[in-house]
Amino acid sequence: MIQEHAAGEIKDILEDGTAVIHAALPDLDRALLRDYGKVEIILPDGRRISPEQRRKVYALIGEVAEYVDGIRNAGTIESAKKTLKMEFLLSRMEGMERRLFSLANCDVTTAREFINFLVEFIIENDIPTRVPLIENCEDIGQYVYACLMNKKCAVCGRHADLHHCDGGVIGMGGNREKVNHIGRPALPLCREHHTEIHSIGQEDFLRRYILEPVKIDERIADVYGLRRKSRRKSNEKSSA
Repeated sequence: MIQEHAAGEIKDILEDGTAVIHAALPDLDRALLRDYGKVEIILPDGRRISPEQRRKVYALIGEVAEYVDGIRNAGTIESAKKTLKMEFLLSRMEGMERRLFSLANCDVTTAREFINFLVEFIIENDIPTRVPLIENCEDIGQYVYACLMNKKCAVCGRHADLHHCDGGVIGMGGNREKVNHIGRPALPLCREHHTEIHSIGQEDFLRRYILEPVKIDERIADVYGLRRKSRRKSNEKSSA
């Protein structure tokens, strides 16, 4: 579909949640000819990338550059940055949002999403890091989710098993193969940290490592081979 872009400005936001937008049409005659009706509006974040976000981005890109090229310097970081930015645009951004951005002045949301992308890229490709990956995260929940999907311990990065957290623990006598796991909170932990969470308690453990459990969804259940309530049974119950 051929689209025409028109820049505008929000003049007012009404109490019912609608916005009054003034936008100049690039070509009035063409607009009348095409009989424009519905429009798609992109609301860019007006905030600019923070120094802390920029530090995290370059720290993460540096980890990738060092892993790929064996050295971390201005040249390898710049090369890795170009490749990773393009991969991010192609895999995460859609339609009109897919545009080049600069780490000098991009918005906070783009910086946040790029950091999340870099964290997941490092986890998925098993790239070692100089500092714990969680220290350069923007979204702890998304980090834990990526660790769950790749069976990586959310604390140390080693191979992990799924740990059911309080509120989602399978009780004594419960059969894990028969229990529906969807919606139960969990963490990916190696044996060492699995033992530690039982030793010091979940609350202290989460506070110590700045983690938050993630609820098991269909994708996580597939990774760990967990039982799920079949859609057929759910539909039968709802129609009964």
